[in-house]
Amino acid sequence: MADHLPTVGVEEEYFLVDASHRAVVAAASRVLPRLKPVVGDLATGEASEYQIEGKTPPCGTLGELLHQLRRVRGAVTSAAADEGLRPVASATPLLGMRTPIPLSTDPHYLAQLQTFRSLYDTFAFCGLHVHVQVPDRDHAVLVSNHLRPWLPTLVALSANSPFWEERDSGYCSWRTLGATRWPVTGPPPYFSSAAHYDALAASLQETGATLGERSLYWDVRPCAHLPTVEIRAMDVTASVEEAAVLAVLVRALVVQALERVRRGDPGPAMDDSLLRAAYWRCARDGLTGHSLDPRTGRLVPARHQVRQLLAYVRPALEEHGELAPVTAVLRQLIAYGGGAERQRSVHAHTGSLLDVVDDLAERTAVHPAPHGLDRGPALPALE
Repeated sequence: MADHLPTVGVEEEYFLVDASHRAVVAAASRVLPRLKPVVGDLATGEASEYQIEGKTPPCGTLGELLHQLRRVRGAVTSAAADEGLRPVASATPLLGMRTPIPLSTDPHYLAQLQTFRSLYDTFAFCGLHVHVQVPDRDHAVLVSNHLRPWLPTLVALSANSPFWEERDSGYCSWRTLGATRWPVTGPPPYFSSAAHYDALAASLQETGATLGERSLYWDVRPCAHLPTVEIRAMDVTASVEEAAVLAVLVRALVVQALERVRRGDPGPAMDDSLLRAAYWRCARDGLTGHSLDPRTGRLVPARHQVRQLLAYVRPALEEHGELAPVTAVLRQLIAYGGGAERQRSVHAHTGSLLDVVDDLAERTAVHPAPHGLDRGPALPALE
């Protein structure tokens, strides 16, 4: 690990919508068999029949990750079109969701239904999950301590779920708020070691608050079956370029954290209430207005937090040639807003959620990449 850049992989979830009516459709079990011969296990089902999850293999460079994301999205787009559907990368459904949601027949989700009951009635959210290679479980847990201060900023950068139940929720990331009702979600606790993590996980399972590691829904967690740390705080993004850049930004955070762990730094201790308040503020306002710095308890401009984040990871990004493309996308997000602002802008212009769905579907779809984009890490520079 000391001699090479950790690999990074992405899981992103999409809603399936009717191409004509734009409402979500419980059609995952129809689309997945069409995907199996094309991408194999890189496309799977999710909690609801409204959703499909696309995955990448471990990737070394930004260009490779972008290529793999395009490959999977392209396959999902094609398979969905064969069923008269379109994939939509929004963190909440916009039209047609009925409750209780149509659940997958996966035994994992059916078992959870017996425990969590009506919490599953409205559990229809799409996230962007990033896996970063780490040496072992102990490193994964200590890395989590170092990531905690930056999780609210990741929420703000990716916020892409302003609409819920066919109206504006008033939040930029309603998905973030929707998850807070579950017993083990949101920012992880501060852990002293993997043994500490495992002891708490065992106690939570004994109480019935979880059914094992798969239902530990903290926004950072060691992966149970891979040598990675998984970061789950972000909404899925409509733009594949934003997804790739946010993933390598998260990798840079992990690289910086690993260096501090090697030096014996256990990570900054913060008040958990302040951290949750920072989540709430970033979920409400996204990149607009002010956010709460959980390290100081002070309100600061959201763009200031993004700049602080970029400064923190700059050494890792510079070393691996990723500073320019990451900076370009972050500047664009600060200047023009992210997914939530784009959804609201379309709705304000036309007054129709149908048009918001169309815009999201178009942004989700894979188009031919600009010349050279898939062969290297560079993204188009911004003025």
